[in-house]
Amino acid sequence: MTEVVLLSLAEKTGAGDVCGGECAACTATGSAPAATCAPRTQVLACADALRQAGAQVEIVTVSSDAEIDAVIKGFDAAPRPDGLDWPALDPGVRLIVASATDGQLRAVVRRLVRRYAPPPSRRPADLADDRTVPDLPPLGILPLDGSSTSDLAAQLGLPRDPAAVAHAVLSGRSRRLDLLRNDGGSVTVDGALVGGADEDGGAVPRRGRVEVDDAVLSDGSDPILACAVGNGGGYASFDGLPLLTDGNPTDGRVEVAVAVPVVVKRMFRASRVRVEVRRARGRAVSVLPRD
Repeated sequence: MTEVVLLSLAEKTGAGDVCGGECAACTATGSAPAATCAPRTQVLACADALRQAGAQVEIVTVSSDAEIDAVIKGFDAAPRPDGLDWPALDPGVRLIVASATDGQLRAVVRRLVRRYAPPPSRRPADLADDRTVPDLPPLGILPLDGSSTSDLAAQLGLPRDPAAVAHAVLSGRSRRLDLLRNDGGSVTVDGALVGGADEDGGAVPRRGRVEVDDAVLSDGSDPILACAVGNGGGYASFDGLPLLTDGNPTDGRVEVAVAVPVVVKRMFRASRVRVEVRRARGRAVSVLPRD
């Protein structure tokens, strides 16, 4: 019998915030225990579909990093001689993350990376030279926002119906995707948009040095309207301006774009400003703010 853990998260898991559901358990202080939050309708429907297919299902609701870690520990491989925590190649248990936002999904992936990424001083010989973390346990995504067309599940063409998600987890195949990691130890599954905005949401130019591998997109002297870093299509545009055009979450590289205003001088006519978008692809990105 296949075992499945159906994991539901708080709206901003890691900060102890409430789940965003409609049950009466969450107080005005936003500190309700996870055990008091009723599972969302989609979670219950997915669990029913899994059980009908013969799976054994455990529904877990978490509201902190520690509670996520307790779930992830169940996917550990047998103890290694070097003492590193390592994911099992076939843990025997499948994981589904019920997420209302990509931030909730990222919270789980971040804890997976924190657990299984070895520190540089203890890098094992069986980790490939071009890797910083082993293959993580595969996870299924149960979108709680059934209408989103821009979240990661939509970008990857994953099913959104609870019954279809259950079928994919039990009968589908795993797909390997890249992760974006930063020097602070955090991780994202899609991309990041760097820049400033005014009270009306309009772009405010900032200066900074932006490098992609050996390519310099800005040396710090340009007023940058927006800087997008991504391996997917979630940040393909900003305020109607096309930025990322070739996001590929499986090729080991990220795409980076900076939007810079350029003054065009015209003879006998007033100068005008156009926006120039500079792009590059690579494995490593550095964004160093000057302002």
